[in-house]
Amino acid sequence: MDALLHSPSSMAKRPCPSQNPRILNLNHVDHVLETFLGLSEFPSLSIDLSLERLLDSMPTDSDQTLFIDRALKMGSMLLDAAKNSSRKRASKHNSFAWPLPPDLTVKVFSMLDTQSLCYAAATCSLFNKCAKDPVCYENLDLTTLVPKVNNAVVSTMIHRAGKALRSIKLGVVPGATASSGPCQSMCHAIRNSIVDVSNFSWNDKRSRQGRESSVLTRACLNPLGGEGGAPGALLRRLHLYNIERMDITSLCAALSSCPSLLDLEIVGLHVELRQTLLSVSANCHLIERLFFESSKTGRDDSLKTPTCIDLVNNCPHLTSLSLRGFKLHDCKVRILVKGFRKLKYVDFSTSYSITGNFLRNLGSSNCGNLLEALILRDCMHLKEMEVARLLTAILSGDFKFLVHLDISNREGLASEGDWYHRCYNSSIMPLKQVLEARPNLCLLAEYPSEGSYIETFDADINSYISLPSQLSSHSSDGSIFMSTSESSYNSDQGSGNEDGQDANYVIYEESSDEIDFLAL
Repeated sequence: MDALLHSPSSMAKRPCPSQNPRILNLNHVDHVLETFLGLSEFPSLSIDLSLERLLDSMPTDSDQTLFIDRALKMGSMLLDAAKNSSRKRASKHNSFAWPLPPDLTVKVFSMLDTQSLCYAAATCSLFNKCAKDPVCYENLDLTTLVPKVNNAVVSTMIHRAGKALRSIKLGVVPGATASSGPCQSMCHAIRNSIVDVSNFSWNDKRSRQGRESSVLTRACLNPLGGEGGAPGALLRRLHLYNIERMDITSLCAALSSCPSLLDLEIVGLHVELRQTLLSVSANCHLIERLFFESSKTGRDDSLKTPTCIDLVNNCPHLTSLSLRGFKLHDCKVRILVKGFRKLKYVDFSTSYSITGNFLRNLGSSNCGNLLEALILRDCMHLKEMEVARLLTAILSGDFKFLVHLDISNREGLASEGDWYHRCYNSSIMPLKQVLEARPNLCLLAEYPSEGSYIETFDADINSYISLPSQLSSHSSDGSIFMSTSESSYNSDQGSGNEDGQDANYVIYEESSDEIDFLAL
C-alpha cells in the first residue's frame, strides 16, 4: 500500500499542494513583492543607489540596457496591478456605500440630461452599469453649443435606448434666451408641454448658421430605422437644429420610421417645406405640434394647395403650427388654420407674402375661435388695415380664447395700397380699446419710433430686396373704421397664389480607463 501511495502515478493524481511548482512559484512572487513593497519605508535614494550598483556590476552595456528595460516593464506591470486593485476595492466599497437599490438608481439616472448621465457613467463601475439601462436613454438631448456630437455617438445612444426611446433633440443650438417680460410667461402658461414654443430666439438661431460645420452627416438618423424600425417606432418627439448636411431624402426616411411622432421641430435644415410636409402627412398621422423654421428666409415658395389639404386631412390632431421664414400666401395659410379643428397655437413669424387676409371671418368660425396664441411678428407684407380688422373682430367678440397676440414688426406695417409705404403709428388700430375690453390678452404691437430705410428683409435675400420705407398716414379715425370695415372683414376672400440632507456616504472615484464613456 505504501509503495502504491508513493508511486509516480499516484503522485500525479493527488499532488501535494506544498510541492506544486506553480504554487511554490506564486508563493515566492508574493514573498518577493511583499519584501519589495516594504522598501517603501526607506528613502527613495536607497533604491536609486541599489539600482546603480546593480548596473555597475553588469559586464556589458547591452546587459545594462536589458536590465533597465526589465525594471521599466516591472514598474509598469506593478502600476497597472495597483490601479486594477484600487478600482476593484472602490467598486466593492461603492456597492455597499450607495444607499439606493439598482432599480431606484436607474430611475434617478433616467431623470438626468444626457451629458450628465455620461458623466455619471464614468464615475464608477456601479454607476456605469446602472447608466446603461435603456430607461436612462428614453429622452436623448444631444444638442450642443458647438459641433461636437457625431454619428457614432447618436448611434450608440439610440442603440442603448432601443424600444424605450421617446425623444431626441439633436444638433447645434445657441444659448437659451430668457423670457421677455410677463407676456411671454403668460403665453407659456396657457399651453401644455406639447405646444411649448422654442426656447431660442429666431435671430440667435440665424446667427449660428454658417459659422461652424456640423460633424453630423445625413446618415445620423439612420439608426431610427434599425432593428426592424424598433427604435423609432415609439418616438414621440424629434427636434433637429442646424444639421447642415441633412437633406430631404434622409429626413423623410427618418420620419417614415416614426409613426408615433407627436412633436416635430426643425430649425436650420436645408430641406424643402413642401417635401417635408408631404412626409409628415404620409407618416406622422398623430402629430400634435409642428415647428418648422426656414434656413433661407423668404426663398422657399414650394408650398402648394394640395399639400396643405393633405396635411389637414391626414394630421387631424395638430394643435400647434409654426411655419417661420417661408414664403406663404394667405389662401394656403387659411386652408391650414381653418382646416385644423384643434389648432390653438399659430406662429407665422418672419413669413413672407402674408398680408393678414387669411384672418377675415376666421374668429367667428369653430376652428379660429379656439386659437389661444397668434404670432405674426415681422411678417413684412402684413397690412395695417388687416390688423385693424382683426382687432375690431376681437372687440366684437371673436377669438374668445385668444390670450396672446403678437403683431409687432421691426419695419412697421404695410399700407393698404402699397407695401413700400410703412406705418409706424397707426391711428386706425384700436389697440387701447382691445386692451381695455380684453385685459387677459397679452397684446404685443412693437414698431419703430420713426421710419427707417429697408435694405433687406433678411440677409439671405439682400440680392433682390432693396426698398425705401416711408411713413404712411391715415385720415380716417377709429369710429369711421368701426362702421365701415366690419362688412369687409366678414367677407371670406383669399389672396396670393392659389397653389435634501447631506448623506453619510462617499462614492470613490474609479479610473475611467475601462469605462465606456461618451464625452459630449
